[in-house]
Amino acid sequence: MSHKLLLADSETSKDVLTFVGRASRISDEGVRLQASNGVLALTAAALAPHGLFDQTPTVLAMRIVHADPELECDVVVSSLAVTDDDDRALTLPDTGLSPAWAGVAPPRGQWEATGSVAASVIAQRAQWGISAVARGATPGSGEEAVRALRAAIWGEPDEDLGGLPRGVAFAADAFGFISGEEQVAVTVSGRWTRLAFRRGHVLARGPVATGLTAVRGTGVSD
Repeated sequence: MSHKLLLADSETSKDVLTFVGRASRISDEGVRLQASNGVLALTAAALAPHGLFDQTPTVLAMRIVHADPELECDVVVSSLAVTDDDDRALTLPDTGLSPAWAGVAPPRGQWEATGSVAASVIAQRAQWGISAVARGATPGSGEEAVRALRAAIWGEPDEDLGGLPRGVAFAADAFGFISGEEQVAVTVSGRWTRLAFRRGHVLARGPVATGLTAVRGTGVSD
């Protein structure tokens, strides 16, 4: 018998399918589904290292939606499917995944505010990085060469992003979190930094905070 996710309504179901679809276009390492107390957190790796010497940063995208209060789960899946009898429900695959990034979970609490950054700046850095990857990936480049190029471009600390890896901009763009004018709050907890968009969250795991420059506020000065 197939197991199902029962969500708050049909719009939430479509929202979840959109997130899973975007994740599948980035990698084949699935989406982590964590549900309890009527809340479902969806997490996917926009970037993650592969192997001991891979310098790619861990950058996660997260979306939180309402679900059935009785739903309890913690599983990584490659896909979800609609059901014919209930537009609020999604069918889980028969087997789950075990990607390495899912074992490195960001903290649940004790986040400290450090500043904010304009969504327009994040969008600009994402487009710069996408263009840089496209220019650097010459025809015939092997998988390892492309991975090294992506690690170099997306893993590089970006001054316009307050020293955060440029990959946070890639994640925000790829998962559709950037929408209109918005000041994105930045918080830190240990080695993790979180960018809180209206549409979702981007979390980056990197060096201890003392190795990063402060995130600059980019709003209108008083």
